Amino acid sequence: MTQRPFKVLGIQQIAIGGPSKDRLKTLWVDMLGLEVTGNFVSERENVDEDICAIGSGPFKVEVDLMQPLDADKKPAVHATPLNHIGLWIDDLPTAVDWLTAQGVRFAPGGIRKGAAGFDITFMHPKANDEFPIAGEGVLIELVQAPPEVVAAFAKLAG
Repeated sequence: MTQRPFKVLGIQQIAIGGPSKDRLKTLWVDMLGLEVTGNFVSERENVDEDICAIGSGPFKVEVDLMQPLDADKKPAVHATPLNHIGLWIDDLPTAVDWLTAQGVRFAPGGIRKGAAGFDITFMHPKANDEFPIAGEGVLIELVQAPPEVVAAFAKLAG
């Protein structure tokens, strides 16, 4: 296999879905002490999410608590409790091009702005004949790391 032309730097986010954000917030905010740092609502994505945080600086991990705007519509952000995991990527366009060439299946929508303002795209949870590599049941969000995150991880690597 050829050398990978990008790096996965770390976990950017964990997204948790449920029928009600209130129940999720009772656990994650009230009991575990995460801070709510924002809210994102999208009819296209059928989501109302509270954006929470653990940690700080380039090592902050976002925890999104999501409920559907309409439980009968898709995407069904509440149907899988661990909805998706987000990974910081040092060079998102290069990663998408290389992974696609390797046979990785991406969800429709391409690279776009995500809830937290970073460029994102999603690896599809299921493979198909054209793209035989996928998330094996897990939706994986690839997130363009901002320069300060890239620098912090480079410093850690030595």
